[in-house]
Amino acid sequence: MVVSGALLRIYSGATFRLLHPNRQGDSAVKTFDRDATTEEVLAGHDLCGKRVFITGISAGLGLETARALASHGAEVIGTARDVAKGDAALKSVREEIARSGGSIRLVPMDLADLASVRSVADALVTADEPLDLVIANAGIMATPALEHTKEGFELQFGTNFLGHFVLAQRLAPLMREGGRLIVLSSNAHRMADVDLVDYNFESTPYDPWTAYGRSKTADALLAIAFDARHRDRGVRAASVHPGGIQTELTRSLEPDAFMAAFQAMHEEHLKQGNPPFEGKTIPQGAATTIWAAIAADADEIGGHYCEDCHVAEVLADNVETSAFNPGVRRYANDLDHAEALWAKAAELTGEKP
Repeated sequence: MVVSGALLRIYSGATFRLLHPNRQGDSAVKTFDRDATTEEVLAGHDLCGKRVFITGISAGLGLETARALASHGAEVIGTARDVAKGDAALKSVREEIARSGGSIRLVPMDLADLASVRSVADALVTADEPLDLVIANAGIMATPALEHTKEGFELQFGTNFLGHFVLAQRLAPLMREGGRLIVLSSNAHRMADVDLVDYNFESTPYDPWTAYGRSKTADALLAIAFDARHRDRGVRAASVHPGGIQTELTRSLEPDAFMAAFQAMHEEHLKQGNPPFEGKTIPQGAATTIWAAIAADADEIGGHYCEDCHVAEVLADNVETSAFNPGVRRYANDLDHAEALWAKAAELTGEKP
């Protein structure tokens, strides 16, 4: 879940800590916790010669992920719906990137328009530009009214999942042995499982958070199905929950309505005996993406949902949990379910499975 900066700092008089306690020391195998930053995870990694494709790098987690990888030498190809906005955001990091030998190339792409996704992916395939990492970062959250993509799919399902499904399918041939697909999911997956029949809310009333939850469950399942298809050739996939962070993802929400929803969730969190919610900085939020992409063992993360720089615990079906507690629901961690969703996505988009 992503929350606003004001809410991360203070809630009903209780200050949320943005500190770095329990930092783990060096060991033979480095481990990291929820407070690790991108730079800590990447310490000692030289990414020169690595090529990375990231969606949505004009702000927030995507920008930080692109900066961190490029500042360690990677060649990053990043997308943005608004290239002017992306160029403006990248001005602040280009000098740092240039010193490292890395680079960031920005290309326009709209995940809500599958023709746009195919055009970008196919251009890379035609140019035969191999990839070591694909990071499906971009997304939208809890759009208040029922909207649709250019192809007529519910906007969050179409943008967050179907756009990335088509992208992953088309870029898969470019991924080198040892490559990884990292898909941003969210603990909001616990709000709703995917609906393979009423994915467009044609039979049930539209709810912004249900739609968001469905799309984030779909993202987790995308990683599972992709990993099953490509692991034999040494390409792995995982999904990640970045944590509660201040980003532009809340831009479609009314502040008062979001505050009320956050208050209700936090009160329930406290009633369950949990300590006050702790938000993350953007470098902390992007750290799990970087960890799964670069630092973690491929067999450890392949086909799994990760959070706080580790593979998440699978929650029993009868376990009640706070919106802020860790863990992944079984329905977002099931290969058969992932295969059913993959087949439905292939049917809806016309992509060959």
